[in-house]
Amino acid sequence: DGAFERVGGTKPIQVDVRIIAATNTDLARAVRERRFREDLFFRLNVFPISIPPLRERPEDIPMLVTHFVHRFSQEMGKEVREVAPEALKALVAYPWPGNVRELENFVERAVILATGPALTVQDFALGIKLGRGEREPDLPLRGTLHEVSARASARAERDLIARTLQGTGGNKSKAAELLQVSYKTLLNKIKEYGIEAAPEEG
Repeated sequence: DGAFERVGGTKPIQVDVRIIAATNTDLARAVRERRFREDLFFRLNVFPISIPPLRERPEDIPMLVTHFVHRFSQEMGKEVREVAPEALKALVAYPWPGNVRELENFVERAVILATGPALTVQDFALGIKLGRGEREPDLPLRGTLHEVSARASARAERDLIARTLQGTGGNKSKAAELLQVSYKTLLNKIKEYGIEAAPEEG
């Protein structure tokens, strides 16, 4: 009826508003399972719009990638202008469990790490396995499977941290954000691997 009363109030207040609510939960199912109030569901469910996850609309990925590349290139003052066809093909094939936000984060990271005008599979491969990329030097195959695996993992982790710091110009706070670890964890890893990072300004 376009009116409400404040808590403790006695007079209705007329308003003219529209409520837009978003969720990734199946609310109808939640109501059936008594995990969501039925009356609230029917109040909100006036004009539902269903947006399928990114994995169900891969045709949108090239447009989104182009938008994010342009945006982050401008923000960072870089000359990244396009995505190599092989990399774009791999991006379209990836299921993106984290949806558009995950795609946005990976493009941002790739732009930071990029060394040329076009993003390649290698620029993305540090975050997700989009392709073979460049073949790394062989690891010494000595010891147990666990030991060899641990050495490979440590080297990949060190390389990722070093390249991310290089891409952020030594900005550890930004690097920690991109790597999705705490600032303290990043500092510990830098010390553990003996990574030389430029001091942060300011």
